[in-house]
Amino acid sequence: MDVFNRLAPFIQDFIYENKWEELHGNQVAACQVIFDSDDNLLLSSGTASGKTEAAFLPVLTHLYEKPSRSVGAMYISPLKALINDQFKRLEQMLLDSNIPVTKWHGDASVDKKDRLIKHPEGILQITPESLESLITNKRGACLNMFCDLRFVIIDEVHSFMRDERGLQLLCVLERLRALTGVNPRRIGLSATLGDMSLAQDWLNTG
Repeated sequence: MDVFNRLAPFIQDFIYENKWEELHGNQVAACQVIFDSDDNLLLSSGTASGKTEAAFLPVLTHLYEKPSRSVGAMYISPLKALINDQFKRLEQMLLDSNIPVTKWHGDASVDKKDRLIKHPEGILQITPESLESLITNKRGACLNMFCDLRFVIIDEVHSFMRDERGLQLLCVLERLRALTGVNPRRIGLSATLGDMSLAQDWLNTG
């Protein structure tokens, strides 16, 4: 069975409606890794090459077929603006999926954050600082919010690797693992990397 036919029906419909002629090579490869292994995934390619979709197509299919009992996937970005941009793209893709997406940063809706705490599900988009604040100030809620977290998608890996925020993020993810006992798969997204082995080591650190 080819990759397209393994995708959730709502994703297939989205691809048809947006007149995609074919999946990019990185999207096919990412689906194969997520569907057929338990490995972490590092995806490095140029701007506008479909990296975000490469990560989310198989992740959303996984959550559609086997719904999570909590937030199922967490997307971590260094920038609020990037979260807002990706939120619009994801929201369109998820219209017919019954999988909600919630953005969580200083400018995001407090009501929607409270709703996610009470009824954790779907996709959470967040910055490292907001995730650290969430774990620090709402430790009890985090046990329920992330008890069945399956995937952590880290965007702009190259930017995290070169400064202290990268170390902060790794520490926060380790705190979350220690708190919940859950060890989600990691998917790293990045512009073209000079040394893939360094990025692999960073992504797998824990």
